[in-house]
This record gives sequence, structure tokens and C-alpha cells, in this order.
Amino acid sequence: QVQLVESGGGLVQPGGSLRLSCAASGTIFSIKAMGWYRQAPGKQRELVAVITSSGSTNYADSVKGRFTISRDNAKNAMYLQMNSLEPEDTAVYYCNADVTTRYSGGIYSADNYWGQGTQVTVSS
Repeated sequence: QVQLVESGGGLVQPGGSLRLSCAASGTIFSIKAMGWYRQAPGKQRELVAVITSSGSTNYADSVKGRFTISRDNAKNAMYLQMNSLEPEDTAVYYCNADVTTRYSGGIYSADNYWGQGTQVTVSS
């Protein structure tokens, strides 16, 4: 099994910064795309940023220029540096990853996984 664990959330004032981390563990053979999503109260979950295994990135328009996604393939980890935070960024942030696991007998399984989420609150 694979687990994704987020950390780094918290309360920050408008204009402040936070750095989220996502650590993947388990019987991981490889990880393709990884991404950050967020869900604010009463709203649908939305994509924040994605990064491929080769480092290509894509961002939601609302966070371009303020957020930076990165990953460390050797550590099976992903990060989200969030600067110039706004109250509208308040949400639960979720880590997502496309993971291939290898089982005995040479069997591979590709699945999509979610973390449990970490709360980010931007408020004065």
C-alpha cells in the first residue's frame, strides 16, 4: 500500500508564506504526476498545481506567480511554497500522486492516491 502524508499547514496572516510538504511511502516503484489540490468550505476541490516526474509544472491562474511546486524524486516527496497568501487561499490542501507499485511475481499496479489533507488558514 501507498500513503501520502501532508504537513506544513497552519494559520498565517495575509501576505505571509507557508511551505507544504507531501511524503509518499510504501511499496513504490515509481511516481508519475504529483499535484496539490485544495478545497474551501462549501466549494469543490480544485487543482492548485501539478508537476510531472521530469519537472514540468502547471498552475491554477489564481496562484501563478505566488506558489511554486517542486519535488524530490529520490525522497518521493513534493512541496508547495506559498507566498503572498490571501484569505481566498484558505482551504484544506491535499496531495495527490499517480503511483506505480510493484508486487511479487513482477506484477505492477498503477493507482491514484490522496493524502489526508492539511489545513491552511489565511487570516489577520
